[in-house]
Amino acid sequence: MRQRITSDDAFAWEVPAASHRAPPAGLRLAVRLACAAAAIAGLSLFARELRPSADRQAGKEPATAEASKPFQPSVGPAVRAAVAVTASAPRFRLDLPDTLAPVRAEPPRMAAAGGRREETLSQGEFPSLEAPYLRLVVAETAPGDPARTLFVTLARRAADGPGLSVIRTGERGLVETKFGAVETLEATFSGGLDRICTGFAGAAGANDRFEGWLCAPLGQAPEPRAVACALDALMPVTSEPGFAGPRDPACRPPPDLRTGSLAPGGTRKNEARLRRTVQARP
Repeated sequence: MRQRITSDDAFAWEVPAASHRAPPAGLRLAVRLACAAAAIAGLSLFARELRPSADRQAGKEPATAEASKPFQPSVGPAVRAAVAVTASAPRFRLDLPDTLAPVRAEPPRMAAAGGRREETLSQGEFPSLEAPYLRLVVAETAPGDPARTLFVTLARRAADGPGLSVIRTGERGLVETKFGAVETLEATFSGGLDRICTGFAGAAGANDRFEGWLCAPLGQAPEPRAVACALDALMPVTSEPGFAGPRDPACRPPPDLRTGSLAPGGTRKNEARLRRTVQARP
């Protein structure tokens, strides 16, 4: 007896037969690669979780803590700031008339390089072109101090205090002062504006050295005589044997005791005023 097979029965028999068919080789390879990639990713996450604890056991900090530290340069600054010495009295002064600007004395300080004492004296302001500007630093020295050129000295002093820069240099020279022959260098300083000044450096006794510059009014370079008179005004507060030679009387004329003014200019003015007064009388 034959069994009749309908179309529905045939479809039912064909479906199980298709389900037991082996997958293609390309599909099997793709499945294996996906499983391998998943396994590698899981191992990487597991190792990353174990690394902070291993670093702490070995005495190391995690990478996040290392990245959060502030940046610290390996090389220190070229010019280190000096330390003020507020409890110490000044040793030097500038004996200059206060007709143009008062003389200013900064508090003594100890230089960071070598720990030696420095004093800074100045008169005038650098931006005031109509008036002279003087800045002078007196520092202690020692036999083993390295020698520096005048250009390097001026550049260092200009950047250290007033925040200036030396942009150009000119002629070198020597000027005779009460300290002897002093080396000079014409230099252009820049700081908001440019001024042509004369830098100088020399020895003030056996244990001190002075460095600085003088700027003339109206952007002109000062005369050598003006530099010599500026250095002639550098005086010790107390008497120090062997500090310098005698002062130049031509730099600051002595006062005329009869008129109370500086001679000889004050005497001529008073004589001219006296003649005008006599002529005006009836």
